[in-house]
Amino acid sequence: MLRLAMTTDAETFERVRGPLADRGIAVDHVQAKERALRVSAGDDSAGEGPADEHSVDDDPADDADADGEFAGFDAGFVYPSRLMEGAVVDTRLSVPWVNDREAVLTSRNKAGVLAALDDAGLPTPRTTLVSNPVDEAVVAEAVEPFSYPVVVKPNSATRGVGVATATDLDSLLGVVDYLNLVHDYRATGDKSYLIQEFLPDARDYRAMVVDGAFVGAVERRLPADAVEEGRWKHNVHRGAEATGIDLPGRARELAERTAAVLGIDYLGVDLLEADGRLVVNETNARPTVDAAAKYEPDFYDRLAALIERTAARE
Repeated sequence: MLRLAMTTDAETFERVRGPLADRGIAVDHVQAKERALRVSAGDDSAGEGPADEHSVDDDPADDADADGEFAGFDAGFVYPSRLMEGAVVDTRLSVPWVNDREAVLTSRNKAGVLAALDDAGLPTPRTTLVSNPVDEAVVAEAVEPFSYPVVVKPNSATRGVGVATATDLDSLLGVVDYLNLVHDYRATGDKSYLIQEFLPDARDYRAMVVDGAFVGAVERRLPADAVEEGRWKHNVHRGAEATGIDLPGRARELAERTAAVLGIDYLGVDLLEADGRLVVNETNARPTVDAAAKYEPDFYDRLAALIERTAARE
């Protein structure tokens, strides 16, 4: 039986275990964050001349994690979200990934994704990347082609974190002030953010693509009372509900073309539909798997086939 290492123990892990086991794939959790990870055991023989085969790591217990916890896997799903920890886990597992580090990095860069899609002729919202630090004059010039309100969002955050709207230049500069505080911290890797057109009352879809084919979609909606309170973010982690939906052909094709342009085998594609427009807003190379009823009947067959082909690359 093929053995799959999964670095998340949340909804996706619980949902896929049974269906994948039925298809000959055993799924086990490997914790990649919020823990201690042994990087190296050191070499006690340093300075004593050439080490023989018994001089390093004589105590087998020292290697318990490497020989036990990380041993015996055939593939990983998907590369850990925390890249620093992921490098250690990747080395310990030494397996090919469904969505490797490069795929995760590609999808996480929102501006890079939208630039690639735009270059390929796919519809996207009007978007400008601002790379801090810049003067207020640069921000003012960058927003000139837009109509207010505009969306301001960190370039590489997820789950709607840090996303805000600005109704005029003063409120935009106020949001930017907070981003400047964050970006001023030297360890902040990504010091960029996006200014994006706001599509009011847009319908928000998450389409799933596995191995190049559309396999299902959900529409994310806020409860009516949340909308009445002025909320507009449709992230499930912010209280939105995901309902299975039968997407029209043009939306399915757009999701598949997005995955093909990015070269990512397992991808969540966020689509916005408003006033007759259908655009790709973002992508997610670590998408949560929803209930099976919200996907096409062959979803798990396609996912299992992708995992098996990934394992065969080893």
